[in-house]
Amino acid sequence: MVTLDDVAQLAARLPETTVVDRRGNRAWSVAGKVFAWERPFSKADLKRYGDEPVPEGPIVATAVGDLAEKDAVLAAGTPGIFTITHFDGYAAVLIQLSEVDLATVETALVDAWLAKAPSRLTEAYLAG
Repeated sequence: MVTLDDVAQLAARLPETTVVDRRGNRAWSVAGKVFAWERPFSKADLKRYGDEPVPEGPIVATAVGDLAEKDAVLAAGTPGIFTITHFDGYAAVLIQLSEVDLATVETALVDAWLAKAPSRLTEAYLAG
């Protein structure tokens, strides 16, 4: 199972990533833009699930480039990657860490970082 500490270690490997506090939870940012964050469910989120099963365990939100990319990520049907009503119209997806492997989380974090980092960083990163 992937842990929040695994997420923190993966995010820390990305250039100029800083850890910030976001409503009492860890978030990871680059150049002042948050690209991933711990996202426990609020009471309102839980209420929206009604009788449906609620994803358990730690949840992380990751940014995506835009809503079309979000749709593509969700359409891929990767177990553990989902969205909720609260994220409608917002370019981010949720990851249930207990349902994904480390490679999936790493890919999501890199994609999120690329979506938020300034071009000078993304160009250098992609150049290797």
